Amino acid sequence: MKKLIGEANELVSQMVEGMVHAHPDVYGRVEGVNVICRAGGAKSGKVGLVSGGGSGHEPAHAGYVGDGMLDAAVCGEVFTSPTPDMVLEGIKAADGGNGVLLVVKNYAGDVMNFELAAELADAEGIKVDHVVVADDVAIANKDDRRGVAGTVFVHKVAGAAAASGKSLEEVKTVAEKVASHVRSMGMAVEPCYMPVSGKPGFDLNEEEMEIGIGIHGERGVERKPTTGVDSIVDDLLDHLKKEVEPGEVAVMVNGMGGTPLSELYVTYHFVAKKLEAAGYTLKRKYVGNYMTSLEMHGFSITLLPLDDEITNYLDAPSAAHGFKI
Repeated sequence: MKKLIGEANELVSQMVEGMVHAHPDVYGRVEGVNVICRAGGAKSGKVGLVSGGGSGHEPAHAGYVGDGMLDAAVCGEVFTSPTPDMVLEGIKAADGGNGVLLVVKNYAGDVMNFELAAELADAEGIKVDHVVVADDVAIANKDDRRGVAGTVFVHKVAGAAAASGKSLEEVKTVAEKVASHVRSMGMAVEPCYMPVSGKPGFDLNEEEMEIGIGIHGERGVERKPTTGVDSIVDDLLDHLKKEVEPGEVAVMVNGMGGTPLSELYVTYHFVAKKLEAAGYTLKRKYVGNYMTSLEMHGFSITLLPLDDEITNYLDAPSAAHGFKI
């Protein structure tokens, strides 16, 4: 597959450089590493919020750096966890003297390296805590669930809580509330292609689709003959409705990077129709590319039960390019 890149091994570094140059009012870069931070540095007295992981999920995670969301994003190579040293640089860049919360997707490499970085930061006198997001219901065992698009809601709510002046303990509490209730599931009709090899993440025939895909080129948990989007939405919602009771929810229809916006809105049409018929009230609605997998053609659905606290934080101002309010 053709790619619009320079040297493949410089992709992430050049992407980071491009983002900082294009938006100097929002982004800064930690010298020598692929860490994007706030322009002007950490905010004194505010709890810092750091996330990241492998690149290839844009606008996650760097697109969520800005007032009201993250203070730093650590950009590993494509689909590769950043090293502990890189995460430590992100923590230092986000530290305003009131502690730093790490939002970590549940992947073994991410969890291990972010936890190691937290220990290194603690040794340097920075108070650090973390929240692990594991919202992917495609995986039956809850301990093994991956962190996917629901992570964006944790960024938004925790970011708003930190911006409001909450303590590290308070920001962690509300972040954990979102992480413990948010649920997602995705599918694809076309895989992504790895920039270095140019090969697909998995092989898929024209008449087949994958249900329950990951965001790192992983194939789904089930392969099926391709059907209409109406039926696909039924399939994904059947899994999600088992874990999210009818009531007020935020719903996100997330594109995987290669899905036209027109198809995402068609998907949302069926999602909204079926959820409302099942007794859900769609109090907040999000349609677009939030947590992608390069150019994978597919979508995920995320449901987040709402109360007044979470709704207020979702509605709070955000200057982040990927989630501007």
